[in-house]
Amino acid sequence: MATAAVTAAARGAGARAVTALRDGCRTAVRGRSPAGPARPLCTAPGTAPDMKRYLWERYREAKRSTEELVPSIMNNLLNPDAIFSNNEMSLSDIEIYGFDYDYTLVFYSKHLHTLIFNAARDLLINEHRYPVEIRKYEYDPNFAIRGLHYDVQRAVLMKIDAFHYIQLGTVYRGLSVVPDEEVIEMYEGSHVPLEQMSDFYGKSSGNTMKQFMDIFSLPEMTLLSCVNEYFLKNNIDYEPVHLYKDVKDSIRDVHTKGIMYRAIEADIEKYICYAEQTRAVLAKLADHGKKMFLITNSPSSFVDKGMRYIVGKDWRDLFDVVIVQAEKPNFFNDKRRPFRKVNEKGVLLWDKIYKLQKGQIYKQGNLYEFLKLTGWRGSKVLYFGDHIYSDLADLTLKHGWRTGAIIPELRSELKIMNTEQYIQTMTWLQTLTGLLEQMQVHRDAESQLVLQEWKKERKEMREMTKGFFNAQFGSLFRTDQNPTYFLRRLSRFADIYMASLSCLLNYDVSHTFYPRRTPLQHELPAWSDQPPAARLPLLQEAQAK
Repeated sequence: MATAAVTAAARGAGARAVTALRDGCRTAVRGRSPAGPARPLCTAPGTAPDMKRYLWERYREAKRSTEELVPSIMNNLLNPDAIFSNNEMSLSDIEIYGFDYDYTLVFYSKHLHTLIFNAARDLLINEHRYPVEIRKYEYDPNFAIRGLHYDVQRAVLMKIDAFHYIQLGTVYRGLSVVPDEEVIEMYEGSHVPLEQMSDFYGKSSGNTMKQFMDIFSLPEMTLLSCVNEYFLKNNIDYEPVHLYKDVKDSIRDVHTKGIMYRAIEADIEKYICYAEQTRAVLAKLADHGKKMFLITNSPSSFVDKGMRYIVGKDWRDLFDVVIVQAEKPNFFNDKRRPFRKVNEKGVLLWDKIYKLQKGQIYKQGNLYEFLKLTGWRGSKVLYFGDHIYSDLADLTLKHGWRTGAIIPELRSELKIMNTEQYIQTMTWLQTLTGLLEQMQVHRDAESQLVLQEWKKERKEMREMTKGFFNAQFGSLFRTDQNPTYFLRRLSRFADIYMASLSCLLNYDVSHTFYPRRTPLQHELPAWSDQPPAARLPLLQEAQAK
């Protein structure tokens, strides 16, 4: 995966640096034992080795080796406009392209999340009778990231890895971090049992945890944290479950009551990021004879105005089928709801639908009826969406469609990972980890003091790498060491993923995507020592084109 690319290179560099330690002129070898590496002979015969001096010499040698390796890693930067593959897939096999609307065909400005936050906050005050003082809280776009879990019972927001372990230092009650000791006491460790995790679609539905996977959920997490903060700061006794439900309902009402839609339609230039590339992508596919369809939960007039703005008034000519207010993920599972045609005035017609006609707009329906009316089945269909669960999960698991995830955060994270500061930090972090692993066999008191200093430095560097992405929660894709729970689901449900649909413009319509073969833990360590020779497209190569 993309976030692991520089890390993998750094890991390989670190492995080579640690290996190089054995070649130093001051590390003569007395012989190896099954218990560990060679013992140092830095002292006169018959005397105990100076372990402190020995370990710090190894440390300095590793540091020098790392510094020498950074320039070569800088020559293998990843292109933020690339498409990354979890599963081998050839576009030559794709005949039909499907799209979600929000954050897939259309992207929104930073103003939209502020609008959602403010509107939901006002609904809490005006309709749920929350204290008017919470109006002093404003939306902070840098507070939360997608993929976080919220413990409904305990009112804490946290980041969980692919193995259900909480990343310590990323647990927040209100706007304040919860100390590690309190987290461990609260959960009797840092592992969250399966029965407490959210259901298949990330919902709490009676479970303790709720996972926030939607980009629209960023203001919801921030509002939850702000209201929790107010109650805690003012010593107000409250029921966390009620707070969670009230905030969830207020965020929902911003959508269902049309508050968000009306605001965007009234000032479309403020909220929608105009991009000619969306039309370029659709035109390219149409020119190559590909069929296209749109399935969105957004209403008809809202989609029409947005598509007229970013694509043109003839946007419907590009699509073979357009379905609005689909109510995904129910659309993929409910076999009963029929389609209804929407006329030019937005009025629902009662006619029975025997065919999904080009140029028409349809509402509701279900995927099983869609498949029956179109015959678009199996791996010849590629559907793009930004929501891992609502857009992609059922399609790949139940229907065999190929899936593409749109992850806008990917571009900014890759740009950070391409910086020299990040590469230097990550390379040394991997090298130091390898050094700790190799030298931990020295159990004498002097060695252990040195190793404790190294562990402290490693912890500080982990916190630093987290701060590169988000001060509170770090990267969307990785905890300290493991993939996040978000990445686990992304890897399972998306064949390919990219920052935006515009990335398709960099590839031919017959291009085959091949996932990189990364080493498993039990495979030869030499794999991770090799340079990333075939990682395409690299940034330099893309620029050369």
